[in-house]
Amino acid sequence: MRLVRWFTLIVPAVALGAFPAAGQERRVPTSPNEVRLSYAPVVQKATPAVVNVYAAKVVENRNPFMDDPFFRRFFGGEGGLPRERKQSSLGSGVIVDAGGLVVTNNHVIEGADEVKVALADKREFEAEIVLKDARTDLAVLRIKDSHERFPVIELGDSDGLQVGDLVLAIGNPFAVGQTVTHGIVSAVARTQVGITDYQFFIQTDAAINPGNSGGALVDLGGRLVGINTAIFSRSGGSQGIGFAIPVNMVRVVVASALGGGKSVKRPWLGAKLQAVTPEIAESMSLKRPAGALVASVTGNSPAAKAGLRTGDLIVGIDNQPVDDPNTFEYRFATKALGGQAQVQVMRSGKEVPVTIALQTAPDLPRDELTIASISPFQGAKVSNLSPALAEELRLDANLQGVVILDVQVGTPAQRLGFQRGDLINTVNSEKIGKTLDLERISGQSSRVWRITLTRDGRQRSVTLGG
Repeated sequence: MRLVRWFTLIVPAVALGAFPAAGQERRVPTSPNEVRLSYAPVVQKATPAVVNVYAAKVVENRNPFMDDPFFRRFFGGEGGLPRERKQSSLGSGVIVDAGGLVVTNNHVIEGADEVKVALADKREFEAEIVLKDARTDLAVLRIKDSHERFPVIELGDSDGLQVGDLVLAIGNPFAVGQTVTHGIVSAVARTQVGITDYQFFIQTDAAINPGNSGGALVDLGGRLVGINTAIFSRSGGSQGIGFAIPVNMVRVVVASALGGGKSVKRPWLGAKLQAVTPEIAESMSLKRPAGALVASVTGNSPAAKAGLRTGDLIVGIDNQPVDDPNTFEYRFATKALGGQAQVQVMRSGKEVPVTIALQTAPDLPRDELTIASISPFQGAKVSNLSPALAEELRLDANLQGVVILDVQVGTPAQRLGFQRGDLINTVNSEKIGKTLDLERISGQSSRVWRITLTRDGRQRSVTLGG
């Protein structure tokens, strides 16, 4: 079974649906007439705010034979291939602001040089990328050069969803045209999906197929409850297991875009959490393996200042239960900055309330640069590591030094296997504390390069040349 994120050909116009509001009666149909009721009013309300997103990028045609001088001389140039070609994809999006702000999946527009948005009435507009957030796989676009007011979808409350609630998905599966599917919420708070950093998804059996990425999942109240993102599939088509990012996470990303930010600002905890295994649960005399165990606390962080300790077991936040670290991280990340979160902790068999300030991680001057000197690091974009960047890269906030942000294709750094998130510790026995240290050492002539780095929490050593 494979996990598929769809964007290649679909626009799920899941429009303004919202799950039943708090307090709304939920009941099974009691007569054939109730079963015959139509979803048409919800669809008509929703579709104007759902759009197609066209993303295009120019990619280089590369003939592998051209790496050999003989073939270059024999075939000449690039072997008859055009140097560049345009690659395009189609996904979906949802208008969340009347000024033309559109939410979609980050993987729909990743690497795009050109983005267009097609409305339900077939009009097309160029769009600019306002914000990308790889950690949630969400992106925000803005429709260009338009002074009109666009139809907007109403945002619901995904925390109020219950298993069994009816939802609609509207899209353009396999490019057959706009299609509406319906189903139920199969599960909430799915935390083992493996799509984004924040593992907390709505699962639905409403049919979602290729091209639905970035589209809307809506309830019968006409409010957005999720952004369709991926499916589990053996065949590549819908098999009744689809996943959507909860709208409460979407709110955070939209708020950052509306505030003019180029990145999403989230609360910083400053503690490393781990899951509770059956063995740990038994050793702590717990009835079941649940909660988020504090493995370590970063000094001078909100967690440290609040008095959170290693060994504490987080069981709730603002009176919402916490079953595992993914649940806590999602709940904490969707809190508004500037306030406080009331965290329920089990310590020595007793529940202890901990009040944590909701503030961002500190960011130091990153001094980003790309190594250009002929060396193993040529083509690597590097930065000084700050708590904010460590949070972004999911690294230990206690680490310090120079981290790789990106590696250019076809460069020595890429061929040698350097990766985003690698922390460079030493080069030829010299400690790398800042990006300028790495730039200086990379400019030195050396036959042998002895490098130590930290990857996935483990230090590694490698010797090149000699």
